[in-house]
Amino acid sequence: MRAAERGRLSKKSLFLLTALASGILAAPAMAHAQSAPAPTPNPARSDPIIPDSQFEQEVPELDPELDAPLAPLEPIPATPGVPQRPFPPEPGPVEDAPLGDPALAEPLPPLETFVTQPLQEVRSSDSDEAPRVRYALVVRGLEEVGLEGQFRSLSALEDARGEAVNGAMLEARAREDVTLAERLLRSEGYYDVAATYSITTTADAEGRLPVTITIVPGQRYAFGEITLAGAEGDAQVIAREALELDSGDPIVAAQVEAAEANVLLRLPQNGYPFATVGVEGSDQPPRDILLDPDTGRGDYTLQVVPGPRARFRRILTEGDAAFETDHIDLLARFEEGQLFDRRMMDDLREAMVATRLFSTVAAEPVRTGVSAGDGTEYVDILVRQDAGPARSLDANVGYSTGEGFRVEGAWEHRNMFRPEGAVRVAAVLGTNEQSAGARLRFNNWNLRDQALLLQLDAGRRDFAAFEGYTVRLLGLVTRESTPIWQKVWTYSYGAEILATNESQVGAPRISVGDAFFIGGLIGSVGYDRSNSLLDPTSGFRLAARVNPEASLRDGSEVYLRTQLDGSYYQPIRDDFVIAARARFGSIFGIERDRLAPSRRFYSGGGGSVRGFGFQELGPRITVPNPDFDPIEDDPEEVPPTLSLPVGGRGLTEFAVEGRYRFGNYGVVAFIDAGSVTEDEYPGFDDMRFGIGVGGRLYTNFGPLRLDIATPIGRREGEGLISVYVSIGQAF
Repeated sequence: MRAAERGRLSKKSLFLLTALASGILAAPAMAHAQSAPAPTPNPARSDPIIPDSQFEQEVPELDPELDAPLAPLEPIPATPGVPQRPFPPEPGPVEDAPLGDPALAEPLPPLETFVTQPLQEVRSSDSDEAPRVRYALVVRGLEEVGLEGQFRSLSALEDARGEAVNGAMLEARAREDVTLAERLLRSEGYYDVAATYSITTTADAEGRLPVTITIVPGQRYAFGEITLAGAEGDAQVIAREALELDSGDPIVAAQVEAAEANVLLRLPQNGYPFATVGVEGSDQPPRDILLDPDTGRGDYTLQVVPGPRARFRRILTEGDAAFETDHIDLLARFEEGQLFDRRMMDDLREAMVATRLFSTVAAEPVRTGVSAGDGTEYVDILVRQDAGPARSLDANVGYSTGEGFRVEGAWEHRNMFRPEGAVRVAAVLGTNEQSAGARLRFNNWNLRDQALLLQLDAGRRDFAAFEGYTVRLLGLVTRESTPIWQKVWTYSYGAEILATNESQVGAPRISVGDAFFIGGLIGSVGYDRSNSLLDPTSGFRLAARVNPEASLRDGSEVYLRTQLDGSYYQPIRDDFVIAARARFGSIFGIERDRLAPSRRFYSGGGGSVRGFGFQELGPRITVPNPDFDPIEDDPEEVPPTLSLPVGGRGLTEFAVEGRYRFGNYGVVAFIDAGSVTEDEYPGFDDMRFGIGVGGRLYTNFGPLRLDIATPIGRREGEGLISVYVSIGQAF
């Protein structure tokens, strides 16, 4: 049935092809279309266009030869020298027989019969790793312009120390260095730079592949015309002075950025708190440099928006306040109507930070739109404060060759009595001192950096010159320089009352009859024309101290203690300074032996004459050693006598230092001298000298000092070496 259908379809297809080829179907249709109107098509009609009987008559009979089997192919003649492949045999009937190996038809063994072991990780040995590529970097063209050292410090090839994992990494580093060279030269004004790299595949004598970075810098461009756009009048004058760029100077990117930053620094310091550079609302760079290859010049234009010129008006505050606006006004160093200066606003913020009462403090100018006359307007200073914890516990541990170990612990509330009324309770436990005390200190009392101090302390002190038990009550008003604000004039005044039992040999007996009762006034003034508080390099300082006192013991005696200090600093070069110091002291109106040992002058130590121990220099007396037992003690181990300093009424000290600084480090050579006399006037009798060297580590808050000194003409009982450590220079 299917064969018959296939035969009929084949005949019908052949008829259609024949009819299309000869035009049998086309001609009657054309004739019919010309003689009769076209019938209306009937979509519902399903009769065949040509009856099957007519179709069968018109289709010609197929050639019987088409159903005959094909004749066998003639054998292909063999080609000489080429082996013949036999034709595969004709497939026979498919049988249910196993394919290939008969074992394939056998059943699979059960899984339980297999022996399983975990996979073992195979690690490649060092010998399996691909060898690393070793190379040598050669730079050409940068030494002539003085940039090879800077390039090598930033180079990816140099940073890898001559080794790469493979060639692709080596080439990537070379491309990165080419980009680096171009950027570096453009930053120095070489805008026509061309840079390439090459990697030689032939190794040198050391087995390294030469990698060569070749740079052609081209011409170096310099500034042509320099223009400040947007600034007029005083703002333009201030900005141009701050923009430290001149026509003819090379166009160096770092210098351009520094000059523009200086403009933004100087304008707010001279009355323009809202100054900016660049076009408002634009992300484009604030500068424009038009290069001319023919002249090698670049015309530079900087857009400056100075904003209104302003004057201070008032201080506003918001946030969690540690103290009120009136106390902030006291800290401010500017007055209403004063021309705005950003340094004064920053100084106010730093002064508030120095109180240690805030976790965060910020200050910023706020426009008011209120005219201040002469073309300026008022600005308010908005202070945002966030109070921090006011209570703290602290401890200090120290050691010095003259005073031994010292441990101090304290509890403090820095704002118990607002504003800035701090209460501190402290105790000291040390080799030579044991004491306890409490103090009340009002910082910034009625004036910035002025303090009111009330202190009560009691304790035992055991020094080389004396041992004593002392109770003291002190009241003092003082105004001092700080790292934030170094003042020309400083001062202090107050009074103190103390009761002390003191003995030069052995422990003193606590007795009212043997005690010294001393009352006195305190007055001092300082004049400072040096250029730094902690690290002066030029200028001078003077300070005077006067203490009138009265001593009650076997009658009353009134005497006067005075002291004068001076120091001078002379720079010899930028890195070398000569510093000198002198001190003179006198006590008038009382004999030395009637004066309490703690009120006499002593010398020696880190703040005095280095090379000697604390209070070691000056007149001495020899006394029996109370700890020596002539029966049980060996005189070589326990000396039968003691040599003790007794102090004096006249004091003379000198010191000279040579300070050499290199970077953040420095070395110092020094010689100190001092003399203490029994007479009331300073003298030069028995002047002693100490000599030594020191090291300095300069930090952002001042130098750290380490000095090592030895006495000249060392005497029995004096140490060979003394070491001193502190913050700041010795003087």
